[in-house]
Amino acid sequence: MRPVRVTVGALGVSNPIILDHYQRPFSVGIGAALSAGASLTFSIEHTFDDVFAASFNPATAVWYSDTSLSSKTASTTGNYAYPVMAIRINVTAYTSGSVTMTVIQAGIPGG
Repeated sequence: MRPVRVTVGALGVSNPIILDHYQRPFSVGIGAALSAGASLTFSIEHTFDDVFAASFNPATAVWYSDTSLSSKTASTTGNYAYPVMAIRINVTAYTSGSVTMTVIQAGIPGG
C-alpha cells in the first residue's frame, strides 16, 4: 500500500484509514508528526467494526485507543502487527498546530 496521510488541526477525529486485514503479514507502520510549535494531545485509535458494511458509521463505530499511542503530546511512531479494520487520529486537547499521521502497510494481499 502506498503511504496514506491524514491531518487533524483541531479537536476531533480524522477520517478513518481502512486497512487490508487480508494482508499477510499484516505489518502496519505508523508515524505521527506534530507541526512546529503544536500544542495538542492525540491518540491513535483502531476499530474491528466492518468498515465495508452498509451500516458502518465512523461516528458510532467502536474505537479503541492503542495503548502505546495514546495521550501523546509529541511526534511518535508505532505499528500494528495484528489485523484491525481501520485506524484514525483522535485529538483530545487542542491549543494550536496539527498532527499528521502517515500509515504504510506491507505484506502480500491475501497471502
